[in-house]
Amino acid sequence: MKEKTSGQAPQLTPIDYKVKFGEFIGIGPNGHLFVDGCDVQELAETFGTPLYIISENQLRYTYRAFRDAFRRHYPDVEILFANKSNNGLAIRHIMNQEGAGGDCFGAQEMYMALLAGTDARTLVLNGSNKQDEELEMAIANGLCVNIDAMDELDRIAAIADQLGVDVDVGIRLKLDLEPLRERKGVAMHGPGTLKQQSDSTKWGMTREQTAEIVKRALTMPRIKLKETHFHLSRMSNDAADFAVMAKEMITWSGYLRDKTGWTPPCIDIGGGWTFGKWYGTGPNSQLDDASAPTAEDYARLCAAAIKEEAARLGLPLPKLRLEPGRALSGPSGVAVGRVGAVKTGATKKWVNLDLSTNHLSWSAVLDWYYHAVAVANAEAEGTEVVDLVGPLCNSDEVGSHRKMPALQRGDYVAFLDAGGYTESSAARYNAQLLPATVLVAGDKAEITTEREQLRDVMGRFRVPPRLLAGSFTRS
Repeated sequence: MKEKTSGQAPQLTPIDYKVKFGEFIGIGPNGHLFVDGCDVQELAETFGTPLYIISENQLRYTYRAFRDAFRRHYPDVEILFANKSNNGLAIRHIMNQEGAGGDCFGAQEMYMALLAGTDARTLVLNGSNKQDEELEMAIANGLCVNIDAMDELDRIAAIADQLGVDVDVGIRLKLDLEPLRERKGVAMHGPGTLKQQSDSTKWGMTREQTAEIVKRALTMPRIKLKETHFHLSRMSNDAADFAVMAKEMITWSGYLRDKTGWTPPCIDIGGGWTFGKWYGTGPNSQLDDASAPTAEDYARLCAAAIKEEAARLGLPLPKLRLEPGRALSGPSGVAVGRVGAVKTGATKKWVNLDLSTNHLSWSAVLDWYYHAVAVANAEAEGTEVVDLVGPLCNSDEVGSHRKMPALQRGDYVAFLDAGGYTESSAARYNAQLLPATVLVAGDKAEITTEREQLRDVMGRFRVPPRLLAGSFTRS
């Protein structure tokens, strides 16, 4: 399948850094951390901190590697970038140029994808509690809507009739995942095995509910059944677990054929794909090292599982859609903070940064490990173990127990693989202002998200006149 592209998708040549953290992120000739052709020290001094930096070329490179891996093993593949992982407009434009569709969760992500000119036929609307206005936006623009509640089909049909248009729909499944009953992974969604976490937190339709929706949808002239959908999520970095999920999607296709006469022409096996780095990244402190599965591993095992089950059941191979997010956006970004107070106690040393868990929220809520490096003299040997902390009034640990070179006020520290779920989940606790984002391509650096100003925060607040009178009226 040939994807449509808009704009020019450039040729990419990885850079031969002194030390490589990625194809376009590494240690440059002067010993500083570089993103593509830009010295991160200079970027921090020019644009200020805290700062997100995204490598456009790294994002493109990682996307192509993921896409090409699946295409080597499966005949018809479409990649839908999970917009929630990084919903910057510039990121969406890059994905458009690469030919990627998109997973939209809610009206705002859908609106931004449409605003960026994404082909609506390559977008899906997911969500467990879709509102009428987002359904109308999706149907009017030609998105595929993945049904995730029993009353959703009638609501979709009514809006389609009102607008006088046909609508593509999918159905989100509540897979059984029996082979994963005893499989342990990452506690992303509470305690328990992969099956227990999926059962307790992953919504979707049971087999019986799915068959009921299909039978009713086949009687509705405006409804065009397009796909089934499931999202395992980042609970495992074993590619075999994803193959179990992909195989069961086909098992359900056979069930639907037998019960309803309809065979899904497309299956969407969602996201949750991981990546590894030689220095470690991900949940529970460096779980995803060089031994983590690659896109090639995922593609090989999932494609084989789909083909084997389809052959067993006498089913045609469906189109395959995937929704990678962090696996694409994560390696493209770094987050930079400036060192402030350095405090030495009896048993611990704290290096305070202006970068906080507001900006790397997963480091607090998911025990997520972002590898930290000094920006200047980035290849210097670590000489002491410190806690890298932010300025918030809680413990605010963005990097605990890190072996770092000696740091002093005014130095910069960068956290790697921070391109996914950082800006899109950044918070304002303690009234911190949201950082700027800079997009780097070669030696060019451009702001793609403006640094928040105090007026941006204060402008949302309103004080009732009676309270103003109480505070300012003089007796």
